[in-house]
Amino acid sequence: QVQLVESGGGSVQAGGSLRLSCAASGSIFSINPMGWYRQAPGKQRELVAEITSGGSTNYGDSVKGRITISRDNAKNTVTLQMNNLKPEDTGVYYCSAKGARVTFWGKGTQVTGSY
Repeated sequence: QVQLVESGGGSVQAGGSLRLSCAASGSIFSINPMGWYRQAPGKQRELVAEITSGGSTNYGDSVKGRITISRDNAKNTVTLQMNNLKPEDTGVYYCSAKGARVTFWGKGTQVTGSY
């Protein structure tokens, strides 16, 4: 089992910045990649960004150029730096970690972008 604990959500005006962090613990030796997904009210969960242990990244189309994901393999953490936030970035952000046969999820942290 893998436990994921997110931190750093909150409310910010449009154009502002937020940083989300996720710490992984447990049976982490096989998880790859780690990343962030988000879910807005009434919408499906979608990819924000993910990163492999080797540093390869993949971003959702709606956040490219505004969001950067990074990973500290020694500390088992993944960080999401979000800049130029928009109201449409509002949602619950979930940390994810893909294992060999299952994806692990954190409990989520709320991000709200307002005008």
